Amino acid sequence: MEEHIVKILEIQQVTHDVKSFKIEKPEGYHFKPGQATEVSVNEKDWKGEKRPFTFTSLNTDSFLQFTIKRYENHHGVTDKLHQLKTGDTIIIRDVWGAIEYKGPGYFIAGGAGITPFISILRQLNQTNALQGNTLFFSNKTDADIIYKDELKKMLGDNAVFIITKEKNSKYKTGYINKDFIKENVNDFKKHFYVCGPDEMVKAITDTLSNLGASTDAVVFEK
Repeated sequence: MEEHIVKILEIQQVTHDVKSFKIEKPEGYHFKPGQATEVSVNEKDWKGEKRPFTFTSLNTDSFLQFTIKRYENHHGVTDKLHQLKTGDTIIIRDVWGAIEYKGPGYFIAGGAGITPFISILRQLNQTNALQGNTLFFSNKTDADIIYKDELKKMLGDNAVFIITKEKNSKYKTGYINKDFIKENVNDFKKHFYVCGPDEMVKAITDTLSNLGASTDAVVFEK
């Protein structure tokens, strides 16, 4: 597997625990929206610690971008990445397939599970092909919603935010469960793209199957 040592060009705070990392793009490096690579920190004790991250930039951009959440009680690679500064280097590797866009449908994301969808939605927006797509995005609080303004600007009312832990949220509260799906999905023949915590993905894919969605139409990150 080929390795590329690349410099961090820019770091931006996206939410209280999510940062965007723009990095150098190696010459000839290509990916499809939804694809990922393994990343590690270019330091002696960290080079062997590889973690998969999805690209949130477009393939046509002159840089690569990752949007990475830090977990408060985890002191591993994501925590270390959040300590890096502009000019530091990381290691990226070959591109591999994750979630691939197959046609209009429903994107269902939980927390950082939105990241494989960002590049897909940005690409569809750039090519004026967003029509027919709806996003259901579940988070604990309003402050956790990654790229909230951009998603609203792209999708309008078809960006639906669901909040699970904040009583006074300005958005829908509750969970993306069977009742929610029955109430908000009007075409089970469309594609479904699901990404989030393992338990959520399993519950939603089982629910979609029970409600009549084709198994081939449900796309989730393996």
